Formats: sequence, structure tokens, C-alpha cells
Amino acid sequence: MISANNITLRVGKRALFEEVNIKFTEGNCYGLIGANGAGKSTFLRILSGQLEPTSGEIAITPGERLSFLQQDQSKYDAFSVLDAVIMGNARLYEIMKEKDAIYAKEDFSDEDGIKASELEGEFATMNGWEAEADAAMLLNGLGIETELHDKQMGDLLGPEKVKVLLAQALFGNPYILLLDEPTNHLDLEAIAWLEEFLIHFENTVIVVSHDRYFLNKVCTHIADIDYGKIQLYAGNYDFWYESSQLLIRQMKEANRKKEDKIKELQEFISRFSANASKSKQATSRKRALEKIELDEIKPSSRKYPYIDFRPNREIGNEVLLVEGLSKTIDGEKVLDNLTFTLGHEDKVAFVGGNELAKTTLFKILIGEIEPDAGTYKWGITTTHGYFPKDFGDEFKSDYTITEWLTQFSENKDATYVRGFLGRMLFGGEDGIKRLRVLSGGEQVRCQLSKMMISGANVLILDEPTNHLDMESITALNNGLIKFPGVLLFSTRDHQIVQTTANRIMEIVPGGKLIDKITTYDAYLDSDEMARKRQTFTITKDEND
Repeated sequence: MISANNITLRVGKRALFEEVNIKFTEGNCYGLIGANGAGKSTFLRILSGQLEPTSGEIAITPGERLSFLQQDQSKYDAFSVLDAVIMGNARLYEIMKEKDAIYAKEDFSDEDGIKASELEGEFATMNGWEAEADAAMLLNGLGIETELHDKQMGDLLGPEKVKVLLAQALFGNPYILLLDEPTNHLDLEAIAWLEEFLIHFENTVIVVSHDRYFLNKVCTHIADIDYGKIQLYAGNYDFWYESSQLLIRQMKEANRKKEDKIKELQEFISRFSANASKSKQATSRKRALEKIELDEIKPSSRKYPYIDFRPNREIGNEVLLVEGLSKTIDGEKVLDNLTFTLGHEDKVAFVGGNELAKTTLFKILIGEIEPDAGTYKWGITTTHGYFPKDFGDEFKSDYTITEWLTQFSENKDATYVRGFLGRMLFGGEDGIKRLRVLSGGEQVRCQLSKMMISGANVLILDEPTNHLDMESITALNNGLIKFPGVLLFSTRDHQIVQTTANRIMEIVPGGKLIDKITTYDAYLDSDEMARKRQTFTITKDEND
């Protein structure tokens, strides 16, 4: 068990947390949620001992080992992948290295033998002989292939390092597991594996995530941070949402009844306070009136943008014809003879771990790069809005947000343009912010404003949820569901894929395409999913 006792954290004059008391018990998985800036990651750092609170203390049951997901991707660059995972259990790794040093001695003494024997006993107690096999199992589950296990961490790509650090946090069955955005940079298959791991994990988990589907799958409780307090709810994310909304409705109804009673008492007092025969009753009602207190209902610190993609023109039946598209990058064939046709009702989710292939296809379709072979043709009624995965260079400008967005609008009226910014929570003076000072989340909201103001009837989105908070992701999800045009998109957010897509495409290793007209959950359950890595053939089933 781990508990926070009277935790207060002040940053300058601002209290981020104020006398927080909460217990996290064994066998439960707690989703720590809250608006951006509420202090979710900060609270995890306090729990893990990386940050000292202003007052209060963190208590952990004696003898219980705590593990947390490291955020510094370069911290273990000098170590092998397997060693980096095993270092998740610091004492076990220390024993391994101490044993190796003793056995490497040329002048092995009796004292060395005694010490080695003691270490071997402790090593066996900690299941040390299974350490490498356990580490390899975690790595393979997260998609780090066996041939990478002996490589140096410094030789891995960023997304691969993230998976290794996650395996490190999971290693050795810790009693308390703290995970800050563990699904970031994971493909949907790795996320599904992690979900199953946590569902069957028997100890305490506290996780911060913006993935609603993930929280619904793994969480037994939700710890909601709002206005410096943490309120605990039993159940998953959806249950929290319904419960919190119900609580607000109940408080409003209770206040309405109290207001009616106040009005009734005030009217009686006003009518009879000067009447001698009724004076005692009026005095009694005055006392009753003084005792009535309305419940304070604070508005949540959460803010939801309004995302509404409205095409300027209706799309025709002919949308996109792709024939034989191929592309090789740095010697790797990422697209191999892709052929498909899109109709006016298609909402296509590109899934799977081959991110380079998805991004490459999108860049070809919007004319940013040329294919090595093959052709594509857009219908004459189509107009395109593109959300790129990497748009950092676009925000190195001295333009204000309003000046930047005006470039993409047919209507140059400042009030019209600011209306789209307002929908994305850029109110008042935010409109004169310079692009170069925007945070990652603000940049994404600007890109979504750009897509809304374009009036496109075909939207192409490459990982649009990166950097977004849960409220913005929910708003984006709702906007995509309502969009009447054609969608081509990739995202790690399971719920967006399941609720939006009516067609699933996956570009598997080697560049071949699997194309299924189905929902995402049905695709995951299909035989095709199980066979895909062996067949690598193009398939399409119009009746699936």
C-alpha cells in the first residue's frame, strides 16, 4: 500500500495540492486524471520520491518495492537492452554485477567464496536465474524483437527506447507500479499487450493516461485531480464520468430545493414579521433560514474545445483511386504495390506498428513526396485537409496565431478567424500569441483550427492526438464522428478508431496492404489479424 498524508505542494504562491489524503491499495489499478496543468505527473513524482512536497508525507508499506516509468530516454544509452530492463529491480542488478566481479577475480579468496555464496542465496530468492528470460518476455510482448535484446540502448530508435523503459518499469513484479503516459509512442498492438498485463497484475498500479479506452480496460478506480484536491471513485473512466456528472446534477437539484425553501421562508418572514400574533413563527423561520447553506459547486478546471469539421462542398461518389503505389526509403520497401479505391462514405483507419509506411502514404497522397511507382487520382469534387505528424517547423515563425490562421481562410475578416480560434480555447489576447511560444498541445489545437477553417471534405490525419489532453481528444473524437466527408487517419487512440472508422487498413512489414471493411474491434478478432504476418498478401472482403 502507498498513501499520501496531508500532502501540500506550493509553487510560488500557488498551491498545486492542498492537504491531499488518499490511499492506494493492493490489487487495484488507479487512473489519475485531471486537466492539463492539474498536476498529474507532479503527483506521481511526489509518490515516487523524485519530488519533495512542501508539507505532508508519503507512506509505503515496509518492504514493498516501488517501480516507475523513467522519462529520460538517454539515461541508459551505455547499457544493453536486457541490462536496462533488469535494472528495473536495482537490488537484483546490483547482485548480478557484484557476483560477476567476484567470479572475475584471479585471486579468489575464502572471503570471496563466502560473499559469493550469500549473494547466490539472495539471487535465487529473487528468482535471479529467470531474470533474463523474464526481461525478454516483456520486451517481446511490447514488440522489441529478440535480435535487439543484446544491442546497446544508444543504438535504438526513440519509440524502441520507450518500450524498453516500460519493460524496465514492469520487470520483477513490483509491489507498487507508477506509470506516466505509458501508451505514448506505443502502437495499438503493444497497447493491447500492456492492457492484458495490467489487467492480470495483482499489485498496486497508479497510471496517468489520456487514452480513455485504456483507462476503461485496466482501471478499477479513478483518482480525479481538480482544484488541488483528489477525489476517489470506484470504477473505470466511463463510470467516473457518469458518477461525477450525476453528483453535479444531484448538488444542483439539492440547491434548487434549498432555494425554493429559502424563498418560501423569506416570503413568510416578510409578510408576518410585523404581525404580533405571528412574530414567534417569523422568528423561528428566521433561525431556519440562517441554517440553510447552499452547496458550493465549483466549475471544473476542465475545458472542452468545440471541434466541428464542416465541408464547404458535398463530396461526389468518386473520391480516390490508388493503383500500384510503391516506395522505398533508405533501402527499405515501405509501400509495395498498394491498390485500393475510396468511396464517399469511407472512414479509413490505418493501424499497426508500421508508422513510417502510414506517414509515407499520406505524404504521397497530399503531393508532398513522389512514389517510386504507381499512380493515385483524387476525384474532382474533393478538397483536402492534412494534419501532419511532424509540424514543428511551421511554428518557428513570428506570426501571431490570428495572422497564421488567416492565411488559410477564404474569409479574411478577423472576427471570423478568431471564432475558429475561440472554439479551440484561444480566447481574448491568446489570438496575438506568437507561434514560436506555443506549447505542443496549443500547436495541435492550431492545426485543428486550420483544418476546420479549410472546409475540406477529405481529412487526412496522422496521429492528431499527440500532445492533446483528454478533453481535447474527446472533442476531436466527437468531431470526427460527426464529419460527413471522407477520413483517412492514423491514431493510437483505440476509442477513436473503434467509434469512427468503418474500414481498416494495415500496411504490414514489407509494405503489403491488408484492407478490411469492418470495425476495429472486429478486425482485431478476425482470422486475418492472426495470419497477417505470415501471408503479407493483399486481401479485401466487402462482406466482412
